Amino acid sequence: MNPLNTPIVTCLSWQDPAYPKRLRDLFDPPKAIYIEGDIELLKLPMIAIVGARAASPNGLQNALFFAQGLARAGALVVSGLARGIDGAAHRGALGEKPYQATLAVCGTGLDLVYPPEHVYLANCIRNKGLLLSELPPGVGPKAFHFPRRNRLIAALALGVVVIEAANKSGSLITARLALEMGREVFAVPGAINNPLSQGCHQLIQQGAKLVCRPEEVLEELYVQPKSRI
Repeated sequence: MNPLNTPIVTCLSWQDPAYPKRLRDLFDPPKAIYIEGDIELLKLPMIAIVGARAASPNGLQNALFFAQGLARAGALVVSGLARGIDGAAHRGALGEKPYQATLAVCGTGLDLVYPPEHVYLANCIRNKGLLLSELPPGVGPKAFHFPRRNRLIAALALGVVVIEAANKSGSLITARLALEMGREVFAVPGAINNPLSQGCHQLIQQGAKLVCRPEEVLEELYVQPKSRI
């Protein structure tokens, strides 16, 4: 855990007009959320990218590729600030164009960063994107925080892209929650002998859409390039 530099955290209650409406689709929506960064980004169409923490080099490259393409089209890339695919997705979305940004849903209070090696990344997101948590400042990481964080990712997004996931992984839980709320789920295929591809292949067998390019996700979700909502 490491502190962010002098964070300015805003609390949005359930009744606040800026409270994300999609969170209300949860059976247990947070009564309040804490945010830091550009609140106007909550108005953008959001697409989540999730996957393995111990990702392969190819998986990390795919996360960068999808995040860059989605962000350039005007979607807000959402992920969980974890190691592996999450971190690569956030980095890919933080391009040099002014309309590129990312939203990190955190499993701690926003005055803390977990994992600690993502302190710099969290600061970049705070300055060019948005950090969000249902946990108040001062609350550190606990194992049960991260499944609850995943449900927020699933609720906020129009669709969830899964890149590398082992069987019984947290990414599959996020995908299942997304399906339960009527979100679209996409999976990037991989080598049949790669354990990190098994979760994606399982999702495809269960009806998730196989995708190889970010444009395929955008077309399915009817997100037009550089659109704003």
